[in-house]
Amino acid sequence: MATLHLENLPPELLTQIEQLASQNQCSVDQQAIALLQQSLHQQPTPVPFLISPETDPTWLQRCKAVPSLQAEIDRHPRLNPTDFGLPDSTELIREDRQR
Repeated sequence: MATLHLENLPPELLTQIEQLASQNQCSVDQQAIALLQQSLHQQPTPVPFLISPETDPTWLQRCKAVPSLQAEIDRHPRLNPTDFGLPDSTELIREDRQR
């Protein structure tokens, strides 16, 4: 059987494990193993989406608005940076790669 050595174990954590072991009438090693098994077998709680029907009452309305928003975005022409005197990003990337 494998051996696990823990360094820098906080004293208060060891005290808590010792108390649990005493309550469960087992050794500190057995209690530590039980705690590790218990923590590994727990199902992770699902993380709720930040924006979802459960968290945002306007979610459905905003979903329905997506096609019109996309159409509005598509109506605006793409602006070329060179029209404003800005360098082309492709040239900047090539320059960086040549360094």
